[in-house]
Amino acid sequence: MIPEFEVTILGNTSSIPVHGRNHTSQVIRYGQELLLLDCGEGTQIQLRKYKVKSSRITHIFISHLHGDHYLGLVGLLSSYNLAKRSKPLTIFGPQGLDEIIITNFRWSNTKLGYPLTFIKTDPSGFNLVLNLPGIDVFSFPMKHRLPTTGFLIKEKPGYRSLIKEKLRASPAPLEAIQSLRKGENYKDSSGKTYSLEEYTYPLPPMRTYAFCSDTIFDPELAQYISGVDLLYHESTFMDSDEKRAADTFHSTSSQAAKIANMSGVKKLLLGHFSSRYVHLEPMLAEAQVFFPETILSEEGQTYAL
Repeated sequence: MIPEFEVTILGNTSSIPVHGRNHTSQVIRYGQELLLLDCGEGTQIQLRKYKVKSSRITHIFISHLHGDHYLGLVGLLSSYNLAKRSKPLTIFGPQGLDEIIITNFRWSNTKLGYPLTFIKTDPSGFNLVLNLPGIDVFSFPMKHRLPTTGFLIKEKPGYRSLIKEKLRASPAPLEAIQSLRKGENYKDSSGKTYSLEEYTYPLPPMRTYAFCSDTIFDPELAQYISGVDLLYHESTFMDSDEKRAADTFHSTSSQAAKIANMSGVKKLLLGHFSSRYVHLEPMLAEAQVFFPETILSEEGQTYAL
């Protein structure tokens, strides 16, 4: 059975929560695993609003230390403590995040009742940060005003399904079946080969999701997100504000679409919208000129991979 792999948008605005839009935060669900990407102000309210079982979140990833991407974190961690959480929680984020959280809890005399681990992300290079049974999570550098990382979530190959009709017609030894299930051909002592092509069905394509929170237009991103199924890329501004985007190290929707195009991704999800835009359809139209498979992220919506 193929595990469900989906992204739920909790917030998609930048800097100020306005126009019914909240700060950046997303939940990734892979099978029974829940991951949280960024944790802007109001994230725990959004989790309840959209009926996400936040107690099941095991890992949190913070892209950088601008407030609209992490200011909801202390509140969420405090609520976990009040709810008597005992399950361990791991936070991946930039240098200084652990100090911010520890200082908050030290001065409020809060002693967490659950194990909390901080892992510092490296804002340079392509790095494996988390290895889970079904997925790997990688970090990669983005160009912003502070050290910032994007995250790539990549599904791992599972066990292959055997062609039962073939096994009934030509039985294979247990050792061969074990190897075939793992994706390996098997040769017995007599030299007979049991091949994947003959005894197993092809694996379905491995699904991938890339999260690019805040970044200036950067063609170098293509090497990290090439061919992903779904790319979330910030689109803070429209073309008319391209200079403002460059000055603040953000991207326009057209620039996000150009990154999607040069990366060969299948679908682009826009987000991190500036508070200056009440209506976002014109922004979408600008992006679709360069990459037709573009959609606007919507809070509360879940996107399946």
